[in-house]
Amino acid sequence: MYISKILKEMGIPHICKNEQRVSSLGLVEYNDGKDVCTFVDNEYYLQKLSDNIQMVLIGEDLLDTLKQYRKSYGICVVENPRLTYFRIHNYLVNDISYRRTDFKTRIGTNCNISSQAVIADKNVIIGNNVTIEEFAVIRENTVINDNSIIRAGCKIAGEGFEFKNTSEEVFHVSHIGGVIIGESVEIQYNTCIDKAIYPWDNTVIGDHVKIDNLVHIGHAVKVDSRTMIVANSGIGGRVSIGEDVWIGFGATIRNGIHIGDRARTNMGSVVTRNVGTEEAVTGNFAIPHKDFIANLKK
Repeated sequence: MYISKILKEMGIPHICKNEQRVSSLGLVEYNDGKDVCTFVDNEYYLQKLSDNIQMVLIGEDLLDTLKQYRKSYGICVVENPRLTYFRIHNYLVNDISYRRTDFKTRIGTNCNISSQAVIADKNVIIGNNVTIEEFAVIRENTVINDNSIIRAGCKIAGEGFEFKNTSEEVFHVSHIGGVIIGESVEIQYNTCIDKAIYPWDNTVIGDHVKIDNLVHIGHAVKVDSRTMIVANSGIGGRVSIGEDVWIGFGATIRNGIHIGDRARTNMGSVVTRNVGTEEAVTGNFAIPHKDFIANLKK
């Protein structure tokens, strides 16, 4: 698709230079193989542009700076790159070439699914030996692999909390990605897992992950194998969590950060920065646990 054609259809003023064909949209760090269009409204993100970026929505104020990084980007100059980008996404949501291909929901063998659970009629794959309890809701674009358990009241693949504020309105950014739940996962009561925004992306819960009651997991979060997440925790969108991590009771994880393998975020931690491999953090705002304890002793 060509971004200039879409902007023209939408009636948004623009100037495109060296335009490249793209297959989807994605944020600046996207590196999953597709040729995508992104936006930049802050110089900081220019250095993060991945090789898969073909088109950049940008304001006139950053145009000259962008040329210092790579000359072959296609460029589309618009008044507000961020809002324009998400308006394009919402505009494309009803285009079947942008969305995932529909299929009839498939359910494996030896599953124990409550008659009071709700499972979408299309775009769901449920493996073998899966348990889904009463009042759980499994929405479109969900994969649940073998031997996993979804306890009562869970909501899987719901709309994420992504809104954009303009002078005229606050509009919701449509979520048309998916959720993948690995093998032997257990998700306890009333937990909500949002689906990803983009059609090529998923929120991923790795094999043998255990998630307690009343946990919120935002869009496009990636949780690796054997991690445990305790009740009342909130994990913001696009967080990546490594293997064998412990997320303590009531922890809050800021969107977009990384938590390394075998790390610990202890009870009540408010985590606003990356956490390294085998690092333990505590407090509000979370700092290394040993520093937190030392401060208590002062």
